[in-house]
Amino acid sequence: MTGRATGSERLRTAPRRRALGQHFLVDPGVAARIVEAVGATPGDIVCEIGAGPGALTWTLAARAGRLIALEIDPSLQARLAQAARARLEGARVDIRLADARSFAYEELHALRPVPAGRVLVVGNLPYSASKHILARLFVARAALDAAVLMLQREVAERLTARPGGREYGALSIFWQQWAEIIPLEVVPPGAFRPPPAVESAVIRIDFRAAPRVMVSDEPLFQSVVRAAFGQRRKTLGNALRGGGLGTPERLTAALIEAAIDPGRRAETLSLEEFARLTGALAATSRP
Repeated sequence: MTGRATGSERLRTAPRRRALGQHFLVDPGVAARIVEAVGATPGDIVCEIGAGPGALTWTLAARAGRLIALEIDPSLQARLAQAARARLEGARVDIRLADARSFAYEELHALRPVPAGRVLVVGNLPYSASKHILARLFVARAALDAAVLMLQREVAERLTARPGGREYGALSIFWQQWAEIIPLEVVPPGAFRPPPAVESAVIRIDFRAAPRVMVSDEPLFQSVVRAAFGQRRKTLGNALRGGGLGTPERLTAALIEAAIDPGRRAETLSLEEFARLTGALAATSRP
């Protein structure tokens, strides 16, 4: 922690915190378990998203070879940077004024302390920004090894959901295609200041070097999944037709080829079945 904000600082930062849905972690036990789950070593670089008042920062810095902490609030970033200078951590700890929704995570790979080191991401994601941060991390996945993230519980459940449940959807499929995602713990509102109105959850994400299931056409695969869940109350055949993926005849032929009943709904299909359907649709489009 880096000291208390003055009254004027609290007035300046409060609107930004509310706009981003920021709730700062104050439970030392949860913080310690998050750092332990990251498992950083001196060979690794760690990127902390939303450093805030520094609940995780210095413990992460003590374990990692290099730490880049992102903070969007200028006053919080300035205090953390000053603390880093006071600790003589300038060479290993970089407190950046940056927006995690647009940060170039791909550049972290070149900043590892040693060539064999890992690129690790950790953070308590602001609720209102989590969708955009997750999307940015997904784009940069090839440059990342693992991430430990605290999210709104509902978002964490969507990422880890399995077929058949209400939470299962396109987000589940896209992330599980490229990562192993492990739920670690549910965190109550009292662990934060100010307390949020909902529960949070911590997950660990281990990114894969190759997709879990090979697909013949990645853009088509994404279109199939989005169309299927875009009208999830409809049967699969109707949802795909509504998504503009072909004529009824073509879709029926592809579903038969993939051995999938057109009357099923999207949430019942596994990742493997979506990949199989993509291959069948790709085949029916060939002359």
